[in-house]
Amino acid sequence: MSITAPATPQTKQWHELAQQLRVDSIRCSTAAGSGHPSSSMSAADLMAVLLAEHLRYDFDEPDYPNNDRLIFSKGHASPLVYSLFKAAGALSDAELMAFRKVGSRTQGHPTPALPWVDVATGSLGQGLPIGVGVALAGKYLDKLPYRVWVLLGDSEMAEGSQWEALDHASHYQLDNLTGILDMNRLGQRGETVLGWNSAAYAARARAFGWNAIEIDGHDLEAIHGAYRAAEQHRGQPTLIVAKTIKGRGVSSIENQGGWHGRALSQDEAARAIEELGGERHIVVRVSGPEQLQPAAPEARKEVELPRYEVGTELATRKAYGEALKALGDARPDVVAVDGEVSNSTFAEDFARAHPDRFFEQYIAEQQMVAAAVGLSVRQKVVFASTFAAFFTRAYDFIRMAAISRANLRLCGSHAGVSIGEDGPSQMALEDLAMMRAVWSSTVLYPSDPNQTAKLVAVMADLPGISFLRTTRERTPVIYSPDEEFPVGGCKVVRSSPNDQVTVVGAGITLHEALKAYDQLKEEGINIRVIDLYSVKPVDGATLAKAANETGGRLLTVEDHWAEGGIGAAVLEALAEGGSVPAHVVRLAVRAMPGSGKPQELLDAAGINAKAIVQAVKQLVAGQAGSQ
Repeated sequence: MSITAPATPQTKQWHELAQQLRVDSIRCSTAAGSGHPSSSMSAADLMAVLLAEHLRYDFDEPDYPNNDRLIFSKGHASPLVYSLFKAAGALSDAELMAFRKVGSRTQGHPTPALPWVDVATGSLGQGLPIGVGVALAGKYLDKLPYRVWVLLGDSEMAEGSQWEALDHASHYQLDNLTGILDMNRLGQRGETVLGWNSAAYAARARAFGWNAIEIDGHDLEAIHGAYRAAEQHRGQPTLIVAKTIKGRGVSSIENQGGWHGRALSQDEAARAIEELGGERHIVVRVSGPEQLQPAAPEARKEVELPRYEVGTELATRKAYGEALKALGDARPDVVAVDGEVSNSTFAEDFARAHPDRFFEQYIAEQQMVAAAVGLSVRQKVVFASTFAAFFTRAYDFIRMAAISRANLRLCGSHAGVSIGEDGPSQMALEDLAMMRAVWSSTVLYPSDPNQTAKLVAVMADLPGISFLRTTRERTPVIYSPDEEFPVGGCKVVRSSPNDQVTVVGAGITLHEALKAYDQLKEEGINIRVIDLYSVKPVDGATLAKAANETGGRLLTVEDHWAEGGIGAAVLEALAEGGSVPAHVVRLAVRAMPGSGKPQELLDAAGINAKAIVQAVKQLVAGQAGSQ
């Protein structure tokens, strides 16, 4: 059925704008031959009132610090967000109609290719968790009155990450955060888990400590009232549960299954646009934000990193914490989040020194990474830490952060079998492969405390996603505190003109390689030992030179599965350079480990000094094949 226009002049304007959003959502998706017009149409009234009356945003200055932030968690409703930008006068009709075309900024799901989009969405269940991070920045760091609005789909409320966000937003009393739930009942293949049971959504939100408001999502005055109530509410975030109809306004598709992700044909679109009252080209004068400035930041100082004496011992995870604190002492833009393991990652050093810039995310790794993404939207230099194995829980958030062009610094401790007795559930054995696969990522694996401190400082200014892998066990300090470690480099820590094999390790296995070096030297066999602290990007030139100078004999050793780690990184770099050595052996963890002392587990995995010595001797004797 068609929509009856409301009676008052104000609601008539909102109605006309909503109809334009529906029409434009149909036009662009039909031109593309794909998209989600019906999902866009259900939320058109919600977004029309928001744009016309409540969003405070300068579209000419999208980075202006006082702007409200609008996140489309239901990123498949991209026709609606692009139609919204057109209605705000920010996007041309031509660019709207280039929807989903090669090279267009109006991609199938929103990305920061458009300056008014803060984060990429489309993988459901991420917008609200990221909104928590943005709201944290607004309330506790920027201390500005901007509001974070998040449009949610009802299907994505089945994602656990949504409830992590509800929990954390309540814990931090984020009354500057409003979730708008477009409860249109229909998901991709049928009805959602709760259908139109708005009372259930509201009760669950209240149970998590939210203010919840139930409305008819097509009653324009009710929408206006709900937004106003959310803006005035204090001490709690607000969830507006709006009952809507998928495909609203077009009788042939309203509340009908089978229309998710389906564009209308040209004939269907023409009839639908006629039913909606035809094309419009309304441009809304969006209210500007308040003219306030963030609190003046403290002046940056020179970073005074901790310095460790050669020959002493310290775990690199401890050096990470001490370096992070030092970075925070010097830079007021540095912020840290952790997954309730800060006494193991040693992010607690930062938390004690800078409690106003530390946000505990508890055992909720998806929310932890999402909060880091949201904080980065507000130009914070964010470090997020947990056990490296637990980043697997948040991998979708990490890959989406790369699409968002977010700048994140991740630190994973407790890597490999060398953690000891805790056993395989706590051992990161996939993390290097996982992080190397992230687009444009940087993967660092320090072997000593001074190296760790220098790499933490470097990470602060790295673009994109960077990952630092730290070791639980204490290891010897082998580098001077004045040594430099550029990203993309490596260190040749032992060499001679008579080297017969190149041995490449990092972290715990570098120290095993150095033990093997001493033993082999006593037996008259010289090896070149390389510390591959930069696993991505890799210093292929140094590796190729070393392999060529050691007779084409190469041995890699790593506390990681054989797939995707140090050995793979080395061979890929050499292959790309056209200089794969003739004789390659890769020592890695290949059997499922159990519990035991760290050295016992290194021995059992065959990545200890003894295994290195044996592999070197086989290479020298010509008995080892490539693996």
